[in-house]
Amino acid sequence: MKALSVIAMIMLLLGCQSPAPKEQDLLHVKSASGTKTKKVIMLVVDSLMSQSIERGIRSNQLPAFQYLIEHGQYYPDLISSFPTMSVTIDSSLLTGAYPDQHQVPGLVWYSSEQRKLINYGTGPMEVLRHGISPVLADALIHLNTDHLSSKMTTLYEDLERLGYKAGSVNGLIYRGKNNHVLSIPDWVQAASSLPPEIAVKGPSFMSLGVLSNPLKDVADLPEGIAGRLGLNNEYAIETVKYLVRTKALPDFLYVYLPDLDQKLHQKGPSELKGVIKTDQQLLELLQAFGSPEKALEEAVIMIIGDSGMTPIRTAENHPVIELPALLGDMNVLKPGGSVDEDTEVILAVNETMAYVYPVNSKQSAEGLARRIAADSRIDFAAWKEKEWIHVVQGETGKQLDYRADGGLTDPYKQSWSIQNDGSVLDLQLNKRKHTVAYGQYPDGLRRLSSALNSHSGSYIVVTAKPGYELADRSSPTHKGGGGHGAMRQMESLVPLIISGTDRKPRKLRIVDMKAYLLNLVTKQALDK
Repeated sequence: MKALSVIAMIMLLLGCQSPAPKEQDLLHVKSASGTKTKKVIMLVVDSLMSQSIERGIRSNQLPAFQYLIEHGQYYPDLISSFPTMSVTIDSSLLTGAYPDQHQVPGLVWYSSEQRKLINYGTGPMEVLRHGISPVLADALIHLNTDHLSSKMTTLYEDLERLGYKAGSVNGLIYRGKNNHVLSIPDWVQAASSLPPEIAVKGPSFMSLGVLSNPLKDVADLPEGIAGRLGLNNEYAIETVKYLVRTKALPDFLYVYLPDLDQKLHQKGPSELKGVIKTDQQLLELLQAFGSPEKALEEAVIMIIGDSGMTPIRTAENHPVIELPALLGDMNVLKPGGSVDEDTEVILAVNETMAYVYPVNSKQSAEGLARRIAADSRIDFAAWKEKEWIHVVQGETGKQLDYRADGGLTDPYKQSWSIQNDGSVLDLQLNKRKHTVAYGQYPDGLRRLSSALNSHSGSYIVVTAKPGYELADRSSPTHKGGGGHGAMRQMESLVPLIISGTDRKPRKLRIVDMKAYLLNLVTKQALDK
């Protein structure tokens, strides 16, 4: 999750001392169902891809992944949420809903109610222009308290309502039922408007790097400058190892591992060193139980990627699509600027995907979409009119129109009315059987519709073709590396490994994992 890394970077720029966190009471953390029941540990590895796992196993470089796959279930094609950005994906994972319900549209989006861009942490330059205080406040506070829909319950809330204990290690989506305190370092307070302490609601066990470390006095965790203030793999794995050794695991534990994402952004998705390092850390975790065999006797171990990544062309191949340049002389809101009567367009760039907002503009959403889609590097531009979604293919101008409820049913029992050219989203239509199947854009109709209904206002969804990424004037870019955000298979299909149980997920979509996990945790207790 880039947001977590950027938050760490911001705090490192502001100072280097660690606060004394208030989260130090472990007595209420232990499993509600006793030590004989298998606990469920789900490790979310940012940008983990099936191709890397399979290549590493073939070359005998991933013993932990290989063991878990050989002694469990392996699914290489779990469908992520859209946009394929961690904050939106984790919201879907933990609420069991797409963005049209959980209402976290992306890493960056525009709130028409507040008339401001919401940025949870993209890149240093963009954050500095946007303002350190609003970025930290949105990421650490408002994301969970205001932006994540109160109409949707999280897995943490549901489990604890049923009497189970849940935990989160370095998860940015943490909303639960228990009182916690985020301790803000003095040097961050001095450079921002954040208070010394922030009261939040989370699961029974909540660890968020140096901001919330319940093991501060009992375990030596890497939370200094070199360890990005605890927002790193080693901190997360060491936290879980301590809970294992002390028999303090909750019934369900979410663990976020961010390090791989940074390496793949820099080196591209073919980079294997980060996956090998992650494998070594997983092996350490399994050994904390005594052995890998003992680990699967005592726990269900799940490994899940959140998004894939597409290779970005090198600099000499001009991979960056400067969106302001496509809009000509239109008045595009500058990063950090305020929306006024002269603002015509607002950009919210999420790497290979962007929301484009026509504000005070004489040009309609359709006109703006067609203008952007005329560029040959654009994959598609889409907008909605009432219940209809309209999608224009980049360069060709071919158009697809669709809406929910109709005579065609997809593999997920969702029904659609579809007009014009289904090839725009690589749809396979069978009019005789009244079915629609997906090709390059898994669950594409539902995921795109969800993004276009994820927040209020008029806006366009734009995605880049493979090899390219979108940018505003201070957006981070990844020339010669990797990017995600868009909806094609490369960025949407992620691996899922489940070891220690024979229970199988009914559907292979991240949005369906909450129901599976809820069932898994409660059934483990019943089976003891």
